[in-house]
Amino acid sequence: MSVINTNISAIAAARNLNASQQMLSDSLNRLSSGSKIVNPSDDAAGLAVSEKLGAQSQRITAAVTNVQNAISYTQTADGFMGGMTKILSRLSELAILAKDVTKNSSDIQLYQQEFTALQDQLRATIGGSTADIGGTAGVTTPLGAFNGIELFGSTAAGGLTVTIGQAVGQQMIIKDTNLRQGNMNNVIVQDSTGAYTLDINSTSAIGDITNAIQAVATERASLGASESRLNLAATTLQVEYENLGSAISRIKDVDVATESTQYAKYNILVQSGTAMLAQANQTPKSVLQLLQNA
Repeated sequence: MSVINTNISAIAAARNLNASQQMLSDSLNRLSSGSKIVNPSDDAAGLAVSEKLGAQSQRITAAVTNVQNAISYTQTADGFMGGMTKILSRLSELAILAKDVTKNSSDIQLYQQEFTALQDQLRATIGGSTADIGGTAGVTTPLGAFNGIELFGSTAAGGLTVTIGQAVGQQMIIKDTNLRQGNMNNVIVQDSTGAYTLDINSTSAIGDITNAIQAVATERASLGASESRLNLAATTLQVEYENLGSAISRIKDVDVATESTQYAKYNILVQSGTAMLAQANQTPKSVLQLLQNA
């Protein structure tokens, strides 16, 4: 039917052109942003899932930081105890040297001076109140500390609770390394006058120092087990972070190769639609030709 007032072909061509232009614009936005979800309406469910996974990924990043800091804590404590072992070994050596019958009292006194100095170093490293390590004054700021946390005392909780995962309850405890009691205490404890109860001539010196070496070794083994678990947790978290990133990418990131193909398609549709709209607008001219021939 030939009409003048209503050009159905042109209306249809305009509608198709508008649709093609909208698809071209969306494709251009996806390519320029690198994301498949430019607007929530593009994939509402996908957006919700990706946001949830993104928050989980951020929690994992925070947990990795916690674990790495905890590893640094254990390594610092182990470093101090490694030094303690060397000191104790030297103390035991001095105790043996002091038993040399060829040494006079002046020689023994020189050994005692070094023996006491090494005890001072152990005491300053471990720290504690007078109730813990005796003496006339406690060591309130011991050398053995990490970010203000004393390494060789006891806590009410029995250790440090470390968050090793992104979900509630994913925790582990690094047990206290309490060297202010037991065998080590026998080496560093002082009497009420501030003198060490253990000196180089004590009959129990060798035994007490040997037991202290064993105590430090035991604590290092326990700390090493905690560090091993922390390293495993860090590795697991890194793998989980990688897998989450892959899942988020599949939801949100645009496939450039595929989208480029779609962009070329929409571009051609817009060009052809424009041409067809121009052609459809010429249709009423046939009516004019009929009128001219009448």
